[in-house]
Amino acid sequence: MTASRSLRTAPGAIALGAVGLLIAGAIAGLVWEAGADWAGAADAFDAYLFRVARFTLWQAILSTVLSVIPGILVARALARQADFPGRAVIVWLFGVPLALPAIVVALGVLALLGRAGIFADALTALTGDSWPGIYGLSGILVAHVFFNMPLAARLFLEALNAVPADHRRLEAQLGIGPISAFRLIEWPAIRAALPGVAMLIFMLCVTSFTIVLILGGGPRATTLEVAIYQALRFDFDPARAVTLTFIQLVLTAAIVIAAARLGASLSGEAFVSVSSARGIAARGGERLLNVLVLLLGLVFVAGPMTAIVVAGLRADLTRLAGEASVQGAVATSLILAIAAAVFSVILSLSLVSARRALELRRGTRRPGLFETSTDQGAALVLVVPPIVIGAGWFILLRHTGSVFAAAPFMVVAVNAVMAMPFAMRAIRPAYDSASARHERLAAQLDIRGWARLRLIDWPPLRRPLATAFAFAMALSLGDLGVIALFGSENVQTLPYLLLQRMGAYRTHDAAGLALMLGALCFALMMIADWLSRRNA
Repeated sequence: MTASRSLRTAPGAIALGAVGLLIAGAIAGLVWEAGADWAGAADAFDAYLFRVARFTLWQAILSTVLSVIPGILVARALARQADFPGRAVIVWLFGVPLALPAIVVALGVLALLGRAGIFADALTALTGDSWPGIYGLSGILVAHVFFNMPLAARLFLEALNAVPADHRRLEAQLGIGPISAFRLIEWPAIRAALPGVAMLIFMLCVTSFTIVLILGGGPRATTLEVAIYQALRFDFDPARAVTLTFIQLVLTAAIVIAAARLGASLSGEAFVSVSSARGIAARGGERLLNVLVLLLGLVFVAGPMTAIVVAGLRADLTRLAGEASVQGAVATSLILAIAAAVFSVILSLSLVSARRALELRRGTRRPGLFETSTDQGAALVLVVPPIVIGAGWFILLRHTGSVFAAAPFMVVAVNAVMAMPFAMRAIRPAYDSASARHERLAAQLDIRGWARLRLIDWPPLRRPLATAFAFAMALSLGDLGVIALFGSENVQTLPYLLLQRMGAYRTHDAAGLALMLGALCFALMMIADWLSRRNA
């Protein structure tokens, strides 16, 4: 039995080593560059750095407030309007935004509110001046709220659905009004979930890269991550990039520590589960208010998604599909996404298997460092955003002259590691459940290694592994962070090509590519969601 469990801990140690090597290599590149140019790194502590850091926090705070407050209102309307037509569709639709790549959503916002957007003429008439487009802080906030308000609403709805049914019955029997019901029954549930939800959204906004890159609108609306990218790819100022990266690293670590203390999960899923519990059926003026809130929320979420489809269909999709550059970008994206998903699933399964073997070996003793690392190691990658890892390796590899040649390996490695928290969440429950049922029998029959994987572990893990694979592939397919640093004419993914077309003002082509990319990622997310429901 001990030998069998040792076989399962070895892959976990290798997986931890691979993750550690990726992060340590990035940090080594940063430290090396800082040591080689202390003066340059120190000089980067200037007014620009503090302005960027201040804007990073300010836009994240505003985005969080503007996402959480409407999220509470929408969640309460859903919880108190059980008979609203299409209620289930709204809950499902609110899971869609996080299934879409950020660059696609940014294009959707521009298709609605850009200089040539659907509402441009109306806004020109309203303001009396030519509408300049929604760039800068306002554009960033709109895109962030589009992503995060639906997530907040679903998380708060789950908290409201957890309110005991007895409380709802007592509310009806005593004729408690909606204001008193909120204060006495609903607010305690919302207040308990509020710190975790707010911290999750704050973290997502602090580490937002693509939205700020597309909609930032210049140096006055730049976050730390975008400033790191600009310092490396445009200014080629590695010393400044090192300082910016360390500030981003310290900021992210502080947020993760605070989130852990508040019990927040920072790996928010697109289709986060919402229980089927139904709320009450409000009447009168409260019903009208709830309906208005739901309709406003629905229009806000559906607007950019509709704009993406409309703008994409206006493009010459047939011509785009026939272009060699588009075909190459699609092929590259799929190959890299598949490789990242395979790598992510292997790493995640190795860690899950090792953690379970170590748990069985220690019995009632406290978990050791190795077991704790296999359990929490994947979450540590949340401390180091992709752009930070990419920046460290970019600086390290530039001394070898192989920065752009390493692009495929960096994209696969970083995206695989960043998908691990989601993959482990899908795999671990099924693996632990199967182990609890079959561990003793496998030990008695001395089934180990490949035979154990094929005969015992594989049947219950097929769907969870497929879920993890689809989710990791979708995340990698729509990622722009790493490829924005390492991309070149020789290695182009679909998001990278889309960014190039936008930079060349080929807006119709960009819209068509966004529709293709969004459809691919959405299909993968739907498959992952369907598989996860089959697992449940």
